[in-house]
Amino acid sequence: MKNTSRRDFLRTSLFAGAACAGGAVSPEVLIAANGVSANEKICLAIVGAGGRGGNHIQGFLKQPNVVITYVSDADNRTGESRCEQIAKKQNGTKPKFVLDMRDAFADKSVDIVAGATPNHWHALQAIWAMQAGKDVYVEKPASQNIAEGMAMVAAAKKYGRICQVGTQCRSNPAQRETVKFLEEGGIGDVRFARGLCYKRRKSIGALGDYPIPESVDFNFWSGAAPYTVPKLTRKNLHYDWHWQRLYGNGDSGNQGPHQFDIARWGLGLMRLPNSVITYGGRLGYQAERKDPNYVDAGDTANTEVSIFDFGDKTMVFETRGLETPDLDGAKIGVIFYGSEGKVVQDSYGHSTAYDKSGKVIREFVGGHDDFHYANFMEAVLKRDPSILNAPILDGHLSAALAHLGNISYYLGEKNRCSAAEIEKVLKDVPSRDDNAQTLARTVEHLKANDVDLAATPLSLGPMLKFDPEKVRFVDNEAANAMIGRSETRADFAVPKPENV
Repeated sequence: MKNTSRRDFLRTSLFAGAACAGGAVSPEVLIAANGVSANEKICLAIVGAGGRGGNHIQGFLKQPNVVITYVSDADNRTGESRCEQIAKKQNGTKPKFVLDMRDAFADKSVDIVAGATPNHWHALQAIWAMQAGKDVYVEKPASQNIAEGMAMVAAAKKYGRICQVGTQCRSNPAQRETVKFLEEGGIGDVRFARGLCYKRRKSIGALGDYPIPESVDFNFWSGAAPYTVPKLTRKNLHYDWHWQRLYGNGDSGNQGPHQFDIARWGLGLMRLPNSVITYGGRLGYQAERKDPNYVDAGDTANTEVSIFDFGDKTMVFETRGLETPDLDGAKIGVIFYGSEGKVVQDSYGHSTAYDKSGKVIREFVGGHDDFHYANFMEAVLKRDPSILNAPILDGHLSAALAHLGNISYYLGEKNRCSAAEIEKVLKDVPSRDDNAQTLARTVEHLKANDVDLAATPLSLGPMLKFDPEKVRFVDNEAANAMIGRSETRADFAVPKPENV
C-alpha cells in the first residue's frame, strides 16, 4: 500500500472497542480492539539490537500489524543476528540491517522507531527520527544529560511526534493504582519519598587498554560522545559503558530513572528541584579483589546518596552497588512517607500500604511491559500524545534528577571527607529526611563490605542551588557547564533545544 494511504490510515485509525483504561486493560484486549485493517502494516525500525533491543522486538511484535523492517546497530554481528531472529518470528519476513540509522529514517514507509541504544545515543537517534517524521519509543534514561532531554522535548513539540519513554511502570496497574491511592490521601499528606537502587554490581574489570571488537564501527558507536580513538579502557564494550560517564550515568541514571519517575509521580512533581547535594564514591572493589591498589575501569559512583529539595517536598535517592540488606522490604523501589502511614513500592508490579502502626492496609499488584508498548501504539494510532503514560517531558524530568545528583557528585569527587565532616554539612541541608541517620546507614553498609573509609573516604559534592524555570544552576558556572556536553562532534552533535 502506498505511503500516502498508510499515513492517512495512521492518522485516522482509532481503537475500536476497549480503551486502555490507565493501563488496567489487558494487552490481549487492546490488541483485539485496535481497529487496524488486516491489510495495513505499521513499519518499525529497531535502533540498538542488544539486550534491551530484544525486549523491544518481543514487545512490539505482540502489537497488531507491526512489522519490523529495519534493524540498526553499530555492531554488525549483533544487528545481522537480530535480523535472522526476527525473520523467524515474522514468518520469513527479514528486516534490512543498516549501520547508519538515518538510512532507515529516510525510508518513508517506516512509521515508528524503537531506540534501545546506549544512553549517549538516546537523544540524537530520537531527534533524528522525529525530524524524519517518525514516532519514537526511546529507552530510559531519556537522555544522557539535561540539555539533551530539553532538546527531545522541543523536538516532539516542534514536529508533532509521539514520543514515549521506556519507564514502563507508568503503564503498570500496580503503580497507577498506588499513585491514585496516594493522590486520594490514602496515607495522608505525603511530602517525602525515598528512591532505592540497591543493586549488586561487581567490578567491570581493571582500568586498561582493550581492543575494539572487529564487528563494531567504533566511530559510529561513539556517536554523540567523544571519539576516544579505537581503544577501550574497559574489558567489555557492551553494557559496561553504563559505568563510564562519557556514555552512561551509573546506576542512579540506569536503574534509577524508574524509581525517580515513580517518586516524582507520587509526589505530584512536574518540575526540577530547588537544590541538590550528593555524597558517595566508587568503593569496595579493592576489598572485593583483595588488592588495595586495584583500579576499576568504571568512573561513576556505585554508592551515592542525593538529597533533592523542592521547597515543600523532599526526595532522597540512595544507590548501593555492594551487598546490602533491603530497607522496609525494598531493594529496588520507592518508599513514600505520609502523615498517616507509608507505601513501599518493592517491584515494578507490587506495592504495599501500611498505617502508622505498621499494619498492612492495602496491596497493589499487576504489571507487564506489554501495557507500555500498547499504550504507545494507541497514542500513535489516534495521533494523540495526551494518551501517553510516559511522554518525553516526564522522561526528561526523571532522567534530569539523576543528572543533577551526578553533577554534584562529579564536582565534589576529589572532596574526600570523613563521615563526621559530611554529617556536619548535612545539618544545614533542607530535608524532611533524617540526613544523619541515612548517612549512618550508608557508612554501616560500606563497613559491612570491608570498605576502609580511612583509606578511601566518601566524596562530598557541593550544595547546588538550581533554578527549575531557567534550568540553570545559581551562581555555579562549573555546574552549568555540565548541563550539556562540553565536547561535541560535528557529525553527531545533539542540537540545542532552540535549534531542533
